[in-house]
Amino acid sequence: MVEALVWLGTLVFAATGALKGVEKGFDLLGVLVLATVTAVGGGSIRDVLVGTLPPTALRNEPLLWSVVLVGLLVFRFHPRVQALGPLIYYLDTLGLGLFAALGAERGLQAGLGPFGVALAGTLSGVGGGVLRDVLSGEVPGILYRAGDLYASAALLGAWVVYLAYPLGPGLALFLGAGTTMALRLFGRRLGLRLPTPRE
Repeated sequence: MVEALVWLGTLVFAATGALKGVEKGFDLLGVLVLATVTAVGGGSIRDVLVGTLPPTALRNEPLLWSVVLVGLLVFRFHPRVQALGPLIYYLDTLGLGLFAALGAERGLQAGLGPFGVALAGTLSGVGGGVLRDVLSGEVPGILYRAGDLYASAALLGAWVVYLAYPLGPGLALFLGAGTTMALRLFGRRLGLRLPTPRE
């Protein structure tokens, strides 16, 4: 079940990366690069930090080819994919929660403390999106996004995994992923935002 959700989350991240490339007017290679970086970039950064080399995603050929296929489909049918905006948002939220929780677990298995676990979980969830934004010439959305708790939701979800892990890995993953998803969904609905500097 978890493996299936990981695939789903990865492919949704690939679609969001490809859509960004289409919006920027990138050629086919550019769209595929953004799809791939968005899909596996966060997990790869996490793996490097915890000493898992080569990164897990780069050893999963079926997943990588599936990411490329998604990029090709988005490139060809992008108007139809863009029309699925609300569905993509919810699937992206699912992917964020899942990757934040799994990244935190990987940090725990590597013997990291609470800060390291939170960093591993957060990077796993948002790292690909940061790389996507940088490559497309934008300031990463996690640095200024208002009304949409994203990196902060992943961070808190990762901490929940750290705190709940003694109760059992499965329960910790469920609680961590659920925390991230709930914070993002309800944070957006309630218009919650982190403080910004006063003028």
